[in-house]
Amino acid sequence: MYQAYYKSELGWIEVKGDETGISSVLFVEQKQEDIPHPIVERCVMELDEYFHKKRTEFTVPLRAKGTPFQKQVWNALCSVPYGKSASYLDMAEKIGNPRAVRAIGGANSRNPISIIVPCHRIIGKSGKLVGYEGGLWRKEWLLKHEGFLR
Repeated sequence: MYQAYYKSELGWIEVKGDETGISSVLFVEQKQEDIPHPIVERCVMELDEYFHKKRTEFTVPLRAKGTPFQKQVWNALCSVPYGKSASYLDMAEKIGNPRAVRAIGGANSRNPISIIVPCHRIIGKSGKLVGYEGGLWRKEWLLKHEGFLR
């Protein structure tokens, strides 16, 4: 497993992956030792471009570990474009299971690839910002950064 760190306006972001793709992008309290590899270095570069408003889509390959349902939800999250949002109900309907709203929330909270798999773009049906493992203040910052919130 390789790892690299990116110092963002939201704090340290830890990137982990192997030769086949990125397995996690998570907010952490402090930087650890880098274990370099081109795949994690590429992800850090793409994150830097995102934070400097030079990137709205990520191209680094992803290899998140999760259940088939979680992977289905995470794939659906990737369809929500930069600067837009969707509700948990929208996501449940997108995967063809409109009764799975709570399960969508559970899968969202277990998303190991923050920002790139944009769980921050999922909001409550009423438009309220709810649930974000990185903290609601980070969710709000990311949505403002993308131009969804003013």
